[in-house]
Amino acid sequence: MTTAREFRLPDLGEGLTGAEIVRWLVKVGDSVAVDQPVVEVETAKAQVEVPCPWAGTVAARFGAPGEEIPVGGPLIHIATEADANTATPVLVGYGPSPEPRPPALSPTREDTVAPSRAAPGTGPSPDEPVPVASPLVRRLARERGVDPRRITGTGPGGLVSRADVERAAAADRVPLTGVPAAMADNVTRAHAEIPAATCWVDADATELLAARRATGLPLLALLARVCLAALTQHPGLNASLDADAREIVRHRAVHLGLATQTDRGTLVPVLRDAGSLPGHRLAEELTRLTERARAAALPPADLTGATFTLNNYGVFGVDGSTPLLQPPGGAMLGVGRVTEKPWAHDGRLALRHVVQLSLTFDHRVCDGGTAGGYLRDVVDRVEQPLLLLRDL
Repeated sequence: MTTAREFRLPDLGEGLTGAEIVRWLVKVGDSVAVDQPVVEVETAKAQVEVPCPWAGTVAARFGAPGEEIPVGGPLIHIATEADANTATPVLVGYGPSPEPRPPALSPTREDTVAPSRAAPGTGPSPDEPVPVASPLVRRLARERGVDPRRITGTGPGGLVSRADVERAAAADRVPLTGVPAAMADNVTRAHAEIPAATCWVDADATELLAARRATGLPLLALLARVCLAALTQHPGLNASLDADAREIVRHRAVHLGLATQTDRGTLVPVLRDAGSLPGHRLAEELTRLTERARAAALPPADLTGATFTLNNYGVFGVDGSTPLLQPPGGAMLGVGRVTEKPWAHDGRLALRHVVQLSLTFDHRVCDGGTAGGYLRDVVDRVEQPLLLLRDL
């Protein structure tokens, strides 16, 4: 005897409420094995494949590419041999499944994509019904290069009118979903909740560039080592605020976040206990994390929990920035572009490689004296890299 088990979308990360379907990896009638990925989804933190905890045959799928499924909402039905325990298990690596959330979605037919937001880069299905009754409106949409399936109609029953097509042709609208939506929420929260302050100073990075050539280490790894070394002298900056408990939490280990620009927006992969790694291992791990972040191959757990962040915005050709902090990190070191400038050196004017360094910090976690002292220690190590030997 067989039974159809309903697998619901599990909690894929801290505080996530849903995920958007990118593509289905199985179709109705396919056989699946235990822990076989059945669907690829995009959450606010990462793009991941979701494995099914049962073996059996796909009886139904819920949702189409571009459609958002709430955590706890039905995802797929699997026809399996009946047994005593039919509860949805907890997937290894994910959080517990919450209580089911109504309303349930209708299964997606194999020959029709349900009307929904199109997944990025996929576009609507050519088989999707077009909500346009008038052939004149259809022709106008073709002439204006507008896909009526992307338009929310204002006519009777949601039909797309001529005015709807004209409005759509006059402007591009990009759905705010996935990583961009999460970024919008995070920066709004950061701007509203965190009283951040920024201080900055120019530094002579000529000797740091010489150290890069001598060691063969990437500049980013040297900057990370500088950042970590200065934190040992100012541990109060490796902290965050627990507003509910009204406590400052001082973290023993430095979980270093690295602001990384990707095709899906800015992500912050986190290197756990970064201060314990030697220089070459630090360089390898930073390279690995940034490459996987750009390839959308990091799980949500690797994109949360930074206690201190390094932000190299100099790669965009800018000198300075005042970035927003994201909890739980209480501070962020920013690095501008390195450029040649006239500089007073050994009592003479010379061309030197100069970089602007900034520190943005949560003023509830520390005061300006602590922040300024940390930034000066960073500058000292940038200008005199041999000081890093003292920190070993």
